[in-house]
Amino acid sequence: MKRFLIAATALALSLLTSAHAHDYQLGPIRIAHPWARATVAGQPAGGAYLKLENAGPADRLLSVRSPVAASAELHLMTMDGNIMRMREVDAIALPAGQTVEFKPGGLHIMLTGLKAPLKQGERVPLTLRFEKAGEVNVELAVESAASSGGDKPAAGAATKHHHH
Repeated sequence: MKRFLIAATALALSLLTSAHAHDYQLGPIRIAHPWARATVAGQPAGGAYLKLENAGPADRLLSVRSPVAASAELHLMTMDGNIMRMREVDAIALPAGQTVEFKPGGLHIMLTGLKAPLKQGERVPLTLRFEKAGEVNVELAVESAASSGGDKPAAGAATKHHHH
């Protein structure tokens, strides 16, 4: 009976930990902190962000897709003087031993043709396709519209994610 209680406690703790864990691994590539900003009704597009840490040989992120949007694109935002420019890119290089961060004001994933608003506290699926490592399914933690990617979970909010 004691072994059963220990095993049950260990399982419960691992489930709680995994509810807060928000990193994924695909071969040598670690996908850290995938998140998206909440949107409002009628907003046709949203942004998603994450960090890619490549501990292996050079690779490239070729595409992304999500069932919550008509399309998902890799975008780069740059400033040209006082003008913000955003453009789609064909792929994102992941140099060997380097980290590439998708964040507001820079590289990001544009989710267009949203089928419903992205609501704070939800998780939405996203598939990443790499040239060498293959495909991986992750979940985007939807944070507040004002978030910069480090929102802290509300007390008792198992579906909300915290910054690592």
